[in-house]
Amino acid sequence: MTVAIPKETAEHENRVALIPETVKKLTDLGLDVVVEKEAGLASNYLDDAYIESGATIQDDRSELLKSADILISIQTPPSEDLETLSEGTILICFLWALQNEETVELLKSKSITALGMDAIPRISRAQNMDALSSMSSIAGYKSALIGANELDRYLPMMMTAAGTIAPAKVLVLGAGVAGLQAIATAKRLGAVVEAFDIRPAVKEQVESLGATFVEVPDLDDESETEGGYAKELAEDEQERQRQVIHEHAKKSDIIITTALIPGKPAPLLVTKEMVNDMHAGAVIVDLAAENGGNCELTEAGETVIENEVKVIGPINITSMLAYHASQLYSKNMWGLLNHLLDEEGKPHFDFEDEITLNTTITHEGDIISPMLKEN
Repeated sequence: MTVAIPKETAEHENRVALIPETVKKLTDLGLDVVVEKEAGLASNYLDDAYIESGATIQDDRSELLKSADILISIQTPPSEDLETLSEGTILICFLWALQNEETVELLKSKSITALGMDAIPRISRAQNMDALSSMSSIAGYKSALIGANELDRYLPMMMTAAGTIAPAKVLVLGAGVAGLQAIATAKRLGAVVEAFDIRPAVKEQVESLGATFVEVPDLDDESETEGGYAKELAEDEQERQRQVIHEHAKKSDIIITTALIPGKPAPLLVTKEMVNDMHAGAVIVDLAAENGGNCELTEAGETVIENEVKVIGPINITSMLAYHASQLYSKNMWGLLNHLLDEEGKPHFDFEDEITLNTTITHEGDIISPMLKEN
C-alpha cells in the first residue's frame, strides 16, 4: 500500500497532512509513504525529516497521484488531481460534501473511496480523530490574539503611577470548541469576558473558564443537533437573540464570532446597526468569514472599517499556526488510519461501525454517507 501526501495548493493553506513523526509510524507498519517535494516546507517540516522517517520524496505531482493507494491531504485536491487518481484510490481530507455536490459526483463516478475529516462523528470513540475540534481550538486561540493585537488598548487591568486602567471587555459569540478556546485565551490575557450561545448546555463550560454566560430568554430547548452543533433558530428567536447581543456589543472592546451551522451559511449575529453603536477603536474578529460571516459587514480576507470599528474576516486562520495545526491534524489522521487499517496495514471498511459509516462519503461508486442520503 502506498500512502501519498501532496503539497497543498489552496490559497492561504500552509499546513501539511502528515508530519514526519506520523510517517514513521506508517512506514513501521510496512506502508510505503511518498511525499511531494516541499509539501511540509510552509509549516516547517522539511524534506530531510520525511526521508529520515522512511518516506520517498517525489517532485512529479502527477506521478505521486497515480501511485497513491491512499491519498491524504487537508483541503480537497482540485478536480484535475482527482481525475488523475486511479479507480479504487482512497482519499482522506476535509471534503465538506454537503457544499460540494460536483466533487462528490466526480468521486462517485471515478469509484474513489472518499472519507471526510469534517464528517467524523463527535462521539467519545472518535475524539482522537476529530480534526474539526483540533482546528477549531487553534482558530479560537488565534482569534483572541488577533483581537488583542488590533485593539488600541490594554486587555488586562493595569495599575500604574499614572492611574488604573480598566480591563478590556471581550464578547465571544458561539461557545463551541473555537469559542471556548477564545474565552480561555482572552481570560489569560486579562480581559473581562462574556459569551453567548443558543445552547443552554454550554453555560457551565463558559462559567468554568471564568466568563459570564449571556442568556436569551425563551429560546427553544431543542437548540442542539445530535452531533452537538447549534440548530438554526426561528425568526422571532433570532430577533430576540440580536436584541440581547446588541446591548452587550455596545459595551464590548472586542467581539469574536464563531457561530456556524453545518451545511448552511453562517447565521447573522452582528448587524451594521450594532457595529455603529460600538465605540471607536473596537474590534470584531469573525471566524465565520469564509461561510458568509456572522457580522453583516464582514468581507472574507479583508479588514473593513465602519464607524472606526475594525471588522476582520480572516481566511484559513488555522494555517497561521501551521506547525502545530499540521501536528494535530496528523495525529487525528493517525487515529483514523489506525481505525481503518487491519494488522497487515490494509484498509477495512466495516459500515456497521458508526465512525466508518459517517466518515465515508463515497465507496465503490456509491454514496455511503447517511448525511448525504438524508439531503
